[in-house]
Amino acid sequence: MDSKDTDKWDLYIKPKRGWFNIEIGEIFRYKDLILLFVKRDFVTFYKQTILGPLWYIIQPLFNTLVFTFIFGKVAKIPTDGVPPFLFYLSGTVVWSYFSHCLNETSNTFTTNAEVFGKVYFPRIAVPISVAMTAVFQFLIQFSIFLGFLFYFWYKGSDINPTIFIITLPLIVFHMAILSIGFGMMISALTAKYRDLTFAMGFMIQLWMYLTPIVYPLSQVPEKYRLFILINPMTAVVESFRGAFLGVNSITPQELLFSIFLSIIFFIGGIVIFNRVERTFMDTV
Repeated sequence: MDSKDTDKWDLYIKPKRGWFNIEIGEIFRYKDLILLFVKRDFVTFYKQTILGPLWYIIQPLFNTLVFTFIFGKVAKIPTDGVPPFLFYLSGTVVWSYFSHCLNETSNTFTTNAEVFGKVYFPRIAVPISVAMTAVFQFLIQFSIFLGFLFYFWYKGSDINPTIFIITLPLIVFHMAILSIGFGMMISALTAKYRDLTFAMGFMIQLWMYLTPIVYPLSQVPEKYRLFILINPMTAVVESFRGAFLGVNSITPQELLFSIFLSIIFFIGGIVIFNRVERTFMDTV
């Protein structure tokens, strides 16, 4: 385009060329659109439901009751001295945020194809809005967790919260970058291979059992510990329990390794997302 022509316009849109091309300033310019996506996701999901946001409360409580009965009463898996219900609820609350972000982000291209094909905006705005929407879900479920935490503490249970409860925002941010990064990788693949969408439910379920949600890390045999620690969510769950329940089997080095892997996933997700973004309308 001639330079004289570009002087006539306030905004000149051109294709991205770099592998790692993300403009932070552009994301801030579209912050109102991101908030609109947050509102859309929240309202649309519960618009035609009977209980609405109460599902945020029902789901984790039901899962926790099932885990308490099967793994606590039947399998009798130890919970490091923490009341089983509280132990399973803590893992469920953390996992709910991560799995929701991962599942929704992995469908970015397929569920937003019509919008992407009509108007320009930074496509990464959609995964960011998903992570922000999930924060509301997390805060509601976290409030329920705090209620039961105070109840068990009042009843005299051996619960020892630590000063690391102040790291809760960092724990949530850790989950967000991991789920967004991995989700963007999956969304790039599902844009071309639709059957991967059906495999997501199985993959998330399998990932959950590779994370110490229904069992403590301290009960994992040493020969299998490395396989569990390769999973970045292991450190997230253990950090959360260590902060609020006082039980933690993760070392600082293992936590740093988890953060490093999450950053790698996030960077890799952006790179693949940007590459597929150029041509995904030809395959969706």
